[in-house]
Amino acid sequence: MHELGLEFPTCSGRQVLGWHGILNQKELHGGLGHGGVGSSRTSNGYKGSSSSVDWLGREMLDLRLRDKLDHDDDRDSEPDIIDGVGAEAGHVIRMTIGGRNGQPKEFVSYITEHVVGTGSFGVVFQAKCRETGEIVAIKKVLQDKHYKNRELQIMQMLDHPNIVALKHCFYSTTDKQELYLNLVLEFVPETVNRIARHYSKKNQQMPLIYVKLYTYQICRALAYIHNCIGICHRDIKPQNLLVNLQTHQLKLCDFGSAKVLVKGEPNVSYICSRYYRAPELIFGATEYTTAIDIWSTGCVMAELLLGQPLFPGESGVDQLVEIIKVLGTPTREEIKCMNPNYTGFKFPQIKPHPWHKVFQKRLPPEAVDLVCRFFQYSPNLRCTALDACIHPFFDELRDTNTRLPNGRPLPPLFNFKPEELSGIQPDIVHRLVPEHTRKQSLFMALHT
Repeated sequence: MHELGLEFPTCSGRQVLGWHGILNQKELHGGLGHGGVGSSRTSNGYKGSSSSVDWLGREMLDLRLRDKLDHDDDRDSEPDIIDGVGAEAGHVIRMTIGGRNGQPKEFVSYITEHVVGTGSFGVVFQAKCRETGEIVAIKKVLQDKHYKNRELQIMQMLDHPNIVALKHCFYSTTDKQELYLNLVLEFVPETVNRIARHYSKKNQQMPLIYVKLYTYQICRALAYIHNCIGICHRDIKPQNLLVNLQTHQLKLCDFGSAKVLVKGEPNVSYICSRYYRAPELIFGATEYTTAIDIWSTGCVMAELLLGQPLFPGESGVDQLVEIIKVLGTPTREEIKCMNPNYTGFKFPQIKPHPWHKVFQKRLPPEAVDLVCRFFQYSPNLRCTALDACIHPFFDELRDTNTRLPNGRPLPPLFNFKPEELSGIQPDIVHRLVPEHTRKQSLFMALHT
């Protein structure tokens, strides 16, 4: 970490934020110049017309947008998992894995070292495997005995270099007869949130190569879960993006809100952390698509470019105000695409703010173009995660001569599995996988 000039606190106690994201905590962006309803915010380099923005805030109070947590009663089932003892700091956890379908049994034990994250849904411990010395994270969440756990089901389906890996899982109980699910996860100590805050506190711009690396890897992870697995993450934000500071490989975590979206079946609209929430969710849409993850990705990318959140709303209504102050008032057709129930509402007309004034700095035109493709009011007009991966903004990553600022090579970015490329047009694959990687893959295929 220190080699890269990123001096973070030591990983001990509750000061560590590296795993707070997987517990769905509230946003950790205090003090970044939030603008309330009707406020004129200048921190991002733009300032709305005082009268029009004030009017916008007052008028939109009539929308009655929901800003209270819905009860998610459409939880799915969970397969059998391994029994074990509770995860508490300083305790030893012993478990038996394998032993099914003719597999040999294996005994594994972990000693929990300290808490690295807490939240309303549970606690995360850092732990060490006594047999191998491997560091892991154990996420302990209260389990409703009447339902099976959707997060576990989804985690067991995932296998991707840009998604945190599930190693084991087990139940534990307490003296109060409470049942807990414990997920033993790959441990990655840092997050995009902490890295972004590091640069922000020093009043420095994050190197553009990191913005490209992180955004690309988010898109690659989303392309996998959207197209190969068929799920929507529903909580993309910097706290849920883990980073290895030595390689800058990114891994998406916290699938506690993730779900398979079935066309025609309703879903809760109060989902996703507010700053990263797509406008159709604010409008109360229940038949949304994976495009909500794309909007959230745009919010993350813009935050990395700005050094602070682009849309720091303080409520559901205020969030929409912040969006309109940048993108302008949505048209009637765009509102219909987000939620047909609001087409009769007359919005004050606000003109969109030019992106070059929003960012207040010279950005490559490719960066601005990609941001525009993420931030479309109409969900069906947003680019897909796969479209984003082949965008020219990431061409530098496909250059074999590109290196990290410390001179090291880039992390693996093009090691696609067959299922990731299945059904994709050959010309798209050609743009997705650089020539040097295709040649290397062909060489390996011929010599194995």
